Amino acid sequence: MATPMTATQRITAYIAEGLTVHEHVGWRTHNREAATGKVFGPVIGVLIHHTAGHNDKEICFNGHSTLPGPLCHNWLGKTDGLWMIGQGRANHAGLVDPDVLNALRDERSPLPKDDQANADGNDVLYGLEIENLGDGEDPYPAAQYRDAVLWAAAHCRFHGWTEKSIAGHKEVQPGKIDPSFDMDVFRANVRTQLATKPGKPAPTPVPAKPKVDLSRLISAARTDPGAKQGHVTYMAGVNLVENALVREGLLAKTYAGDGSFGTTTIAAYAAYQRRLGYTGPSADGIPGKTTLGKLGAKYGFTVTA
Repeated sequence: MATPMTATQRITAYIAEGLTVHEHVGWRTHNREAATGKVFGPVIGVLIHHTAGHNDKEICFNGHSTLPGPLCHNWLGKTDGLWMIGQGRANHAGLVDPDVLNALRDERSPLPKDDQANADGNDVLYGLEIENLGDGEDPYPAAQYRDAVLWAAAHCRFHGWTEKSIAGHKEVQPGKIDPSFDMDVFRANVRTQLATKPGKPAPTPVPAKPKVDLSRLISAARTDPGAKQGHVTYMAGVNLVENALVREGLLAKTYAGDGSFGTTTIAAYAAYQRRLGYTGPSADGIPGKTTLGKLGAKYGFTVTA
């Protein structure tokens, strides 16, 4: 746990890490503290998001009708660079899993399963929104991804944290899929950056697609339909597959994001198998290596055995 950086300390840390910083008008006093009666901090880590849109810097600053801004501490554009959006409490994390927060605080790895949402992540986490559609097809330019690594490293270096104080939104809140790259690879990139001197970036890191473990997904497909309501076997992988099935037009969005490979998801996956030409027992809704590989290739995840 640590005292949050001041506005000046943040800019200084970012520049020292090698970042070019842009300041949105009014950012230094832009926060949710007076409105909520809550202060920001002590802080325990950083949270990475994608915006699920383009040209959304002003949305991140102003928010919208159901969620007032700021929606992050920094916005990182595809070509516009890093922008200061807020200083203090921001509406970016929402309710998250307390077990994951404890793991970030203690720098324990791997992070536990995010199967609850009853702790306020806005209290304790810095938030970065990266401009990207998050659909697995929209690329992260090399310079943008590198800046995300430098941003996370700047916070960790200032507070004396390791890369184990970093999480993706999809790792702290059930149902989230952001960011649309592999967080283990991202943390490894930050670890490499922290091993260098500030201002001397390590070799340009490359984002990696998130992974879905086929054996764990099959276990979920065989276990979840008959389990009690709310049972989750493999949250992260199921969420990625359900999101792909939604985009394939085979699963209603209302049934996606709970991490459970239930009967509705089974039916949607069976429809996907039939779409690929499979019939009978080969279209039973239980994922196979070929069909899952094709789904991942189309919607931005890789498959491991």
